[in-house]
Amino acid sequence: MQFGIFSVGDVTPDPTTGRTPTERERIKAMVAIALKAEEAGLDVFATGEHHNPPFVPSSPTTMLGYIAARTERLVLSTATTLITTSDPVKIAEDFAMLQHLADGRVDLMLGRGNTAPVYPWFGQDIRQGIPLAVENYALLHRLWREEGVDWEGKFRTPLEGFTATPRPLDGVPPFVWHGSIRSPEIAEQAAFYGDGFFHNNIFWPADHTRRMVELYRARYAHYGHGTPEQAVVGLGGQVFMRRNSQDAVREFRPYFDVAPVYGHGPSLEDFTAQTPLTVGTPQQVIEKTLAFREYAGDYQRQLFLVDHAGLPLKTVLEQIDLLGEEVVPVLRKEFAVGRPADVPDAPTHADRLARARGVRGERAPR
Repeated sequence: MQFGIFSVGDVTPDPTTGRTPTERERIKAMVAIALKAEEAGLDVFATGEHHNPPFVPSSPTTMLGYIAARTERLVLSTATTLITTSDPVKIAEDFAMLQHLADGRVDLMLGRGNTAPVYPWFGQDIRQGIPLAVENYALLHRLWREEGVDWEGKFRTPLEGFTATPRPLDGVPPFVWHGSIRSPEIAEQAAFYGDGFFHNNIFWPADHTRRMVELYRARYAHYGHGTPEQAVVGLGGQVFMRRNSQDAVREFRPYFDVAPVYGHGPSLEDFTAQTPLTVGTPQQVIEKTLAFREYAGDYQRQLFLVDHAGLPLKTVLEQIDLLGEEVVPVLRKEFAVGRPADVPDAPTHADRLARARGVRGERAPR
């Protein structure tokens, strides 16, 4: 099972000091967070893709390429690659290039994006979000697996005999997670292709997450990729930790209260009771995260949000140290207990290449 960090890359004033970091500071902070994640023994760093203030990560492959040059083991991913407003040809080329530069330590999470003004900036209509996601991924999937592609669809100009370059590393395309919070069509899409499904459940109660994951698992089996239990699932989470739970609540509350994504809404206590947000001790984070398996089954990837709402970089790095030293080692051990042998590990390039070459006979994520 993989554990890691994802960042949405927001530039938010620190409510305790009133200071807003510069864009350069925030970008550099995201790099520092990725480097700390590897140092702390985590497996994955993922960055969002946004093209509107107050966010900075408009070019994920640029950032991930830079991080690749400064890391050795970390899997580099996106927390969203906008399949609706980005050209599938450019996605195919950019991530294949990143694959080569990072020696295969690359995957990506596709998403529709939910910021309405962004769609027309790229010549699209948010009301066509689902059809765009379906059509664009159908093309992307072919571009990584075929040469001389002929294509005609509704949302882009036709292609005739087109070959995307460079080709995927070792002939193995990057693994794709389809990220969705509430769209069953995206769970269906992930299941149809035998890809991963990532449910970023940081805002949602357990029952909603359960329904989405169960739908994906059932449809994964329907399309003949394996049993429901063998479907490849990832989950989001959000934590803030201190040695004493009262200290954690007191310190995090001003950030929660003004956070752009949920500030001025439910109280911190209500939100932690109803969603996966955990504000407390490392042990409380362990207990709540282990409970995810009760409604999502055995899954492959757990990513934590630790760096938004104006939290200072020093505080964020402390959170990563706590994850690496006290939380993730216990989670690795406890999630392994009772895990059926036929449930696959999180997909990696090396493992998928070995399976593609027939070294191992078991089912391989495509």
